Amino acid sequence: MHLSRRTFVRGGVTAFTYGFIAPHVLQDVAAAQGQTSRNLVVVYLSGGNDALSTVIPYRDPFYYSRRPSIAVPAGTVLQIGQDRSGAHLGLHPRLRGLKRVFDGGRLAIVQRTGYPNSSRSHFTGYDIWGTANPTAPSGPGWLGRYLDSLPGPLDPLVAWNTERQTPRPLMANTMGIHSIVNPATYVLASPNTGAEALAEREAQARIASHVPVERPHLAFVNGTTRAALNTIDRVATVAAYRPSATYPTSGFGQALRAVAGAMNRGIGTRIFWVQTGGYDTHAGQGVNTGSYFNLMGTLDDGLKAFHDDLQVQGLLGSTLVLIYTEFGRRVFENGSQGTDHGAGGVMMLMGGGVRGGLHGTAADLRPDPQNPTLESSAGDVRHETDFRSVYASIIDRWLGADSVSLLGGDFRTGAPPVL
Repeated sequence: MHLSRRTFVRGGVTAFTYGFIAPHVLQDVAAAQGQTSRNLVVVYLSGGNDALSTVIPYRDPFYYSRRPSIAVPAGTVLQIGQDRSGAHLGLHPRLRGLKRVFDGGRLAIVQRTGYPNSSRSHFTGYDIWGTANPTAPSGPGWLGRYLDSLPGPLDPLVAWNTERQTPRPLMANTMGIHSIVNPATYVLASPNTGAEALAEREAQARIASHVPVERPHLAFVNGTTRAALNTIDRVATVAAYRPSATYPTSGFGQALRAVAGAMNRGIGTRIFWVQTGGYDTHAGQGVNTGSYFNLMGTLDDGLKAFHDDLQVQGLLGSTLVLIYTEFGRRVFENGSQGTDHGAGGVMMLMGGGVRGGLHGTAADLRPDPQNPTLESSAGDVRHETDFRSVYASIIDRWLGADSVSLLGGDFRTGAPPVL
C-alpha cells in the first residue's frame, strides 16, 4: 500500500490520496537521534543551474571565447579568490548577499559535482540525486531512508515540504511528509466558521480516534487524519511569525520565511525542502539582464534574508542549508544565447557550522578532446566530486547517522571538508 496524508491538508483536512504508508507521531527527528537543535534545509534549483555562470573562471580565456554573448565580464564578477588549482574565481554579480556570506566563512562552494555518465535528463537526474543511486533512481529518497532509520514514533512534522508534491529525496517507506505551501492556509477546510467550524473539527477528531485493527485501510485513514489535525495549531504559530529580516515577496523568499518561522517556533521540524525553478536556460540567458540575472537575484535575496534572520535569532549555527541542482550546463553557448544540458555542476552549503571557502577545482575550458577536466568532446564539465560524498558528510557529520548504510556504499573517501 502506497498512502500519504498530504492531501488531508489542502490547507486543511479534506480527503486522502495514495503516498507512502502510515505516519508515526509524537517524537521529533532530532530528539530521536540526540541532535535536538540541528536543522537541515535543502534548496533545490530546478532545471539544471549553469554552474559556469554562478562560479565564474574569469581569467580563463576559453570561458569568453566559448561564450561570446553570455559570458559574465571579468570586471563585474565578485571575486572570491583562487582554488587549489590556481583558478581565479568569482560569483555572479547579482550574488552580492552570498558574497558577504562567503566572506564571513559561512558559505562552502563545491565545484564540479556530479556522477559518472550524467543522464542530462531533468527527470532522471532529479531522481538520481534524490535516491543517491544512479543505477536505480526509484524508490525512497536518501532523506526518506534517513527518516526511516530513526526510532519511532516520529513527530508528524519531522519534515516539512514547501512544495505541493512530495519530492523524491523525502519519499520514505514508514511515514508521510506534510506539504505545507503556506502556513496561513494550513487549516481545516470547512464551509463553516466560528463555533460551527470548531464543532466540525472536534467531530472529525472523535471519528479519527477510532483505529480498528481489523480494518487496516480505515485505520490508516483515521490515523492520518488524527495526525494531520494534531499539526494544525502548531503550524498556525508559524503563520504568525514576524521575522527580523525583510524577505522578498517571491515564492522562494516566502518559503524560506516559513522555514525560519518553523525553527523559531520550535514546532518539531528538522528537515525542510524548498524549491525554486526556471534554471533550464536554453535561451535568453543574458548577462546583466535576462532570465539568469533574475534567477540569481531571486536566489540571492531569499538566501541572504534567511541567513540574516537566522543569525539574529541565534539559529545559524544549528542550521545547514544544502543548495544543488540536477546537472550543470554545457561549456559553450547555443544559438539562442543560452546553454544546453551538461554534466558537472556546483553545490553550495551555508550555515554556521560550515567550513566555508572553495572546495574542488575549476575545469580548464580549453576545447581539447584530451582535456581531462572536460568530457563529451570537451563540451561538458567532467565531475570531480561525487555528489554522494557531500551527502555522506551531511549524514555522518550533521545528522549523526551512518552514510554507508543509507547510501548503499562508502562515499566518505574524497568527501570535501565542508563540515
